[in-house]
Amino acid sequence: MIKINLLETSKSKRGAASVAMPSMEMGDMGSPKLKVLVVVVLAGLFNLGYWYRLDHQSQAIAKQMKAAEQKNRELADVKAKFMDRQNQANAYKRRVDVIDGLRANQTGPVNLLAMLGETVNNTEAVWLSKMDDTGPVVKLEGTALSTDAVANLIANLQKTGFFKSVEIDETYQDENIKDMQAFQFMLNCEKGSTEKGKS
Repeated sequence: MIKINLLETSKSKRGAASVAMPSMEMGDMGSPKLKVLVVVVLAGLFNLGYWYRLDHQSQAIAKQMKAAEQKNRELADVKAKFMDRQNQANAYKRRVDVIDGLRANQTGPVNLLAMLGETVNNTEAVWLSKMDDTGPVVKLEGTALSTDAVANLIANLQKTGFFKSVEIDETYQDENIKDMQAFQFMLNCEKGSTEKGKS
């Protein structure tokens, strides 16, 4: 409680009249109820400010979550498109690999035929009538004017490096040809590792 004294006092130390100045009394500020009330009000204000701050942070986090979910949906769409394109690329690569494999397999017989044609052309008095490629072994049948021509053909086939071994399966003189001497021959040519790698 605050008291203000506005009354004049006539007391003076020297006996002269003096004018009294107003004075204020603050009363008792130390009452326990007032202190508790001040603490409660301050705590309430602090809690209100803290709640406001947490609410503001919660709203900011909610906005960030919404933006992150939107970004996640966009990224999911991008990932789905990427996976689709990746599957298409893998399918295309498989097709290209199959085509390349087929081309590589085509060149194997072509190379074999080219080598045989060149070897037979470079060997005198020899003609091929049949070739059978059974995989690891190539069987050749033909006609030669002499056994030396057959031996030369075997030597020339071994020099090519396509075959690991060249062996005579059978050779005999052809009685059907009356004008000259002719031999029918059959050869078994085992392919080497280099030829298997090429085919």
